[in-house]
Amino acid sequence: MNTTAKKPIMEEPKAGSIKQRKVIKQFFTPGEKVLFLVFMLTICFMCAKLISTQAAIYETNKQLQDTDAKIQEQEKINHDLEVQISEESTYEKIRERAKAMGLDLSDQNIKVVEPK
Repeated sequence: MNTTAKKPIMEEPKAGSIKQRKVIKQFFTPGEKVLFLVFMLTICFMCAKLISTQAAIYETNKQLQDTDAKIQEQEKINHDLEVQISEESTYEKIRERAKAMGLDLSDQNIKVVEPK
């Protein structure tokens, strides 16, 4: 047996015969390609929209947290001022300030007011 491969015999087409075209079958039709393109563009648009929405939500949450921090700080300041007002409105403090301004406490100057 011979180990060399045999070459296939090529037949030459006859001069009078009609040449046949090779039909190349396309995997996707042009309509399917357009639909695929539209689908991909829709997916890209939805992804961009999702990202922009998440960024807006993040920004809003950040503003809310900043506002909450400012509110807590202002409440602390208000509480400190209320404590200071209650300390300054005691009888002893008022009497000291009155004496410092030259007012004196006498029975003729005192009027008793009854609460309603």
